[in-house]
Amino acid sequence: MQTTVSPIAYHGRRRNSFWLLGCFIAGLPLSAMADERIGQIKTETGTVTIVQAGKTRPAQVGGPVFKSDTVITAGHSSVGITFADNSLMALGPFSRLSLDQFRFNTTTHDGAFDVSLKKGTLAIKSGQIVKQTPEAMRVRTPVAVLGVRGTEFVVRADGTES
Repeated sequence: MQTTVSPIAYHGRRRNSFWLLGCFIAGLPLSAMADERIGQIKTETGTVTIVQAGKTRPAQVGGPVFKSDTVITAGHSSVGITFADNSLMALGPFSRLSLDQFRFNTTTHDGAFDVSLKKGTLAIKSGQIVKQTPEAMRVRTPVAVLGVRGTEFVVRADGTES
């Protein structure tokens, strides 16, 4: 019995294989491929690291951030991130921010954006998600949950969680 593979099925498998090979060559961990890219690093000073699925990588200008990443800054360090909905976030020294949820429809601008500031300082300029649905962005701190209704604000958390 002979098995035939339709050109469409073969092409799909071949494309997936090349995509996986490309990610392997680029050095991306498989966990990064599974998560959705939600933004990129725009500015970085000092020591900034990103933790994803227990693995740490240095943040680099132009590099991606993925849903479920944790961004960490050391002393005398800061990072600026632009997200897919044009939200802007800046972390100051000794900060730790978890990107808990990011969902954004580029057509309707509908979505949800949740982050957790474990410690440090965070400045936010909200993007299209909040313009479409004002209650769609939340910032959790060790003692409060902030519902973002405006467009710009700064929050500080003196948490001891590392």
